[in-house]
Amino acid sequence: MQREKRVETPDAMEELGRELGRMLRAGDLVVLTGVLGAGKTTLTRGIGDALGVRGPVTSPTFVLARTHPSEVGGPALVHVDAYRLGSALELDDLDIDFARSVVVVEWGAGMLDGVVESWLDVAIQRPTGAASVDGDADDAAGPDADADVDAPEPRTVTLTGHGPRWSADI
Repeated sequence: MQREKRVETPDAMEELGRELGRMLRAGDLVVLTGVLGAGKTTLTRGIGDALGVRGPVTSPTFVLARTHPSEVGGPALVHVDAYRLGSALELDDLDIDFARSVVVVEWGAGMLDGVVESWLDVAIQRPTGAASVDGDADDAAGPDADADVDAPEPRTVTLTGHGPRWSADI
């Protein structure tokens, strides 16, 4: 199963997270891939909102994993940043309760060997070298090139399901 979606703004990325969050249940694993600033944490914030977890949902970069308990009797959200982890064994060493939580792993590609049998890959592509406002890509290299670095840019999000949990369409 695979689905591709164009996401125009950060608010739309968060809404996509809410859409995914409404489908997720305890035992689900979501692996997020994308360059720095692609929208991984924004998507996770939407997932947390849909799950009704205690927030705020922020990047767990410096703590590796952050657990957000449910405030509505559902599963907790475990938000993991695997950027500094070297293997599935190191991910396993975090002692995450996969069975009773929804686990979202940023930078987790290639870290799932033997961890679970089903997971959802979410690849977020952020454009690079986007044209300046007047449409001339060469102008972006000028002295004000960083002026619009944080401007919303459309992303392409590809959802790919693996295993029996994700055999149906998303």
